[in-house]
Amino acid sequence: MKSAFTEVQKFNQWWLRIILLGIVCLPVYGLFQQLILGEPFGSTPMSDLGLVLFFIGMLLMAGLFWYLELRTELDAAGIRVRLRPISSEVFTWDQIEHVEIITYGFVGYGLRFSRRYGTVYNTSGNKGLSLRLKSGSRYVIGTQDPEGITQVLRTLDKI
Repeated sequence: MKSAFTEVQKFNQWWLRIILLGIVCLPVYGLFQQLILGEPFGSTPMSDLGLVLFFIGMLLMAGLFWYLELRTELDAAGIRVRLRPISSEVFTWDQIEHVEIITYGFVGYGLRFSRRYGTVYNTSGNKGLSLRLKSGSRYVIGTQDPEGITQVLRTLDKI
């Protein structure tokens, strides 16, 4: 079914990119110093293989943040949210008791669990689509386009 609303968010914070660049550059510098210059890196240096494995691990971690994506889709069938590659949820309209756009306090990034908001999917900002299910479960899906979601919810006659 074609979505009436689709939003794709990535982790694009400047400070996160600097941190990720730093954690990749550190082992690159260590590899250069230890393998090219022939000088041990640090006061208790790793083996060459250990340094290579550390570099690969940091590269994979940075790649994970590049790959992470929060996709939100709304249509006549319901709401789908996916935090690739970690989690995905599908909420049909008959499962949802209440839906609204809210402004919330900082809860962290990624997939979070909050006493106040329930399960939170967030990449940045403080606006989100709040869901209360008939089962009592609560969810917040962060958004950078609250007006777009509101417009679709009105079109679908959900608010």
